[in-house]
Amino acid sequence: MIAIDDLNDWVEPLGGHPQVKTPAMARLASRGVTFTNAHCQAPLCNPSRTAIMTARRPTTTGVYGLRPWIRDVDELSGLVTMPQHFSAHGYKSLLGGKIHHGANGRRNKPAQEADVWGPPSSVGARPKQKLIGPTPGGNNPLMDWGTFPHKDEDKGDWAIASWAVDQLDELSKTPDQPFFLAAGFFLPHVPCYVTQKWYDMYPEESLILPPILKGDRDDTSESSWYIHWYLPEPRTSWLRENNQLKNLTRSYLASVSFVDSQVGRILDQLDASGLADNTIVVLWSDHGYHMGEKAISGKNSLWRHSTRVPLIISVPDGLTAFDVPEAAKCNQPAELLDLYATLSQLTGLPIPEGQQGLSLVPQLVNPDQPRERPAICTHNAGNHSVCDTRWRYVIYADGAEELYDTVADPFEYTNLLAQSDISDQQSKRYRKVIDRLSASLPEQEAPLAPGSAARILEKRADGFYWENKKIVPEDKL
Repeated sequence: MIAIDDLNDWVEPLGGHPQVKTPAMARLASRGVTFTNAHCQAPLCNPSRTAIMTARRPTTTGVYGLRPWIRDVDELSGLVTMPQHFSAHGYKSLLGGKIHHGANGRRNKPAQEADVWGPPSSVGARPKQKLIGPTPGGNNPLMDWGTFPHKDEDKGDWAIASWAVDQLDELSKTPDQPFFLAAGFFLPHVPCYVTQKWYDMYPEESLILPPILKGDRDDTSESSWYIHWYLPEPRTSWLRENNQLKNLTRSYLASVSFVDSQVGRILDQLDASGLADNTIVVLWSDHGYHMGEKAISGKNSLWRHSTRVPLIISVPDGLTAFDVPEAAKCNQPAELLDLYATLSQLTGLPIPEGQQGLSLVPQLVNPDQPRERPAICTHNAGNHSVCDTRWRYVIYADGAEELYDTVADPFEYTNLLAQSDISDQQSKRYRKVIDRLSASLPEQEAPLAPGSAARILEKRADGFYWENKKIVPEDKL
């Protein structure tokens, strides 16, 4: 299992950026199925990874923010995570880098979470001071990008890949021992520091910037801002005013290509060790990332740029009871919390009761197999997006709505519900679409789990509160 932090659809198998170079991910895609319509369950690290590892939605666990860790919540402390599930059925579990959020899993009783722990997630080498200067929102040290003199070997992700390579070499010596190895990479999470060779891969003079439409949020509600009200990630206006949009774009693309090279090191070792023919490989990102689209950088939105993620699953021929094609693409809606059930079914393990994922095996076998359930992403209680093969419906906690035809409008420029020239017939048609999609939303939403903090939005009787401070709409965005 290969996890990549903050990676949007800027990878070759998804074509999110026309210039991106990710040959290793393209190689993996040639060996399996790429889910082109896969979405995270939360556009934020901790709730997304909690959903993946437990197969439970944020609306079930109450984990909406960067805290808490499930083991610190009495009602959640007994949940069996995916690595634990495989360990309980005879697999050797190995976790390195960022799989759970931050130090979660390592702090208390790590042996209960995995059999073997690798290096923690880190950016690695840093410059002596920020490269881009002070940024709004508190000048967070993570808000930085660019190149400075250092080596690829100095980066945290190099250490993660090296650990994974070493572990695969050891595992190949005991071929009868099944294993669950998860390697989690930090980049392209900020700070996006890269060595010069990766930065030079995307020359400024020929760089294609992301498709940013002026006034793109004129047809969205004020409450669409509330879910990312006060954050360290700069707004697009700041990036433009400070001549940083190109630099950020280059640094992000370069970071993606660097981490792809680390994915390549792992795939190379799988081939060299003889494990490739009997090892399922899955690659995912915890959520996407805005690069200036919709007036923001960062995540924490309910649009394509935050929710759409790479998801590639490779199943060697003859390894399982299922015939999975190579170099295939599936456009059916997929959710990251489906991985728990999917991997369990592929390996013949029981699917635990209470989990909310839906196995993707039918779509692995036949990528054209329709899927009735849409993909849902939630960012704090009451704020959801729902996607099928054509539509994205967004609803906020105050009832504000958006609807996008993602076939005709893939970048979601036009909120169909806000157009002044909608006919009665169109309005009725849109409402039928909304009724169908919203029927999949949870009937009840869990309150904030004890200890919830960081990027928490609440809708209270007297208005919206961002991290316990009431939002004043007239304040500067």
